[in-house]
Amino acid sequence: MGKNQIIVVLSGLLLVCVLYIFGNRVGTNQAASHDDHDGHDHAAAPAKGPMQGGGPQVEAIKFTELLSTAQASLVADSAAKQQKLLVVADKSPSAIAFKDLAEFWEAQKELNIAANYYKKAALLENSEKSITFAGNLFLAIMAKTQKAEIKKWQALEAIECFKKVIELNPDNVSAKTALANCYTDGTGETMKGVLLLKEVTAADSLNVPANLILGKLSVQSGQFDKAINRMNIVLSQEPKNTEAMYFLAEAYKGQGNKDKAIETFEKCKTIVNNPEFAAEIDNYINSFK
Repeated sequence: MGKNQIIVVLSGLLLVCVLYIFGNRVGTNQAASHDDHDGHDHAAAPAKGPMQGGGPQVEAIKFTELLSTAQASLVADSAAKQQKLLVVADKSPSAIAFKDLAEFWEAQKELNIAANYYKKAALLENSEKSITFAGNLFLAIMAKTQKAEIKKWQALEAIECFKKVIELNPDNVSAKTALANCYTDGTGETMKGVLLLKEVTAADSLNVPANLILGKLSVQSGQFDKAINRMNIVLSQEPKNTEAMYFLAEAYKGQGNKDKAIETFEKCKTIVNNPEFAAEIDNYINSFK
């Protein structure tokens, strides 16, 4: 990827932050920096945008560190309650005990800690539904995480969940797509994710989440023709998918088709229907008119 393309991706990804707050998401998170691999070698350099995963070189934070930080912020009464819940869970580990801890930390708005305990409970239940819930919770908080070491920890936790779901149900396509997303966005192991996504689209060429992720990867690597094809597939299924619409506009912009890019950005702005987002879109359009 050339310097100009990297700048395009960086500026675009900054704007996508607004889409994630106000737009229509489709069960997938941000893309990592690689291409829609087609069996050829590509020399695309990764774009270091604010939503990129930490990559293999980043060491994941330890859960004990996250827990210690969260515990230090508790007031006396809450600290005492948390300690009692911990004693119960340590003495007699059970799904109920871990769920109690998860709900406690969820009430404290410490979602990383809550997700950890929901995962522990789900694995004890060995239920596809509950393990999927835990994995999706990690993905949801990962989408809003900026610190690479925390994001990687979240991704690794989610990977364990979705691998278990696939073990329980090898035909669970959503779990395969989510697992791919963990690799592309969370750990930087993009090719692992792409191969999983290719499995999904080989079985279902119209699969929305898989095409959305592959399309974003194509935008970030400068393969704009492929990105346009992928995003049009998504929009043929979900015409108001603003995430796909945004990246379609980015692909048109990358091609140099400013008119189509502006038209698509404007349509996206109309569907989102949020003044803050509209202002961001207008500023962005003015930057390349």
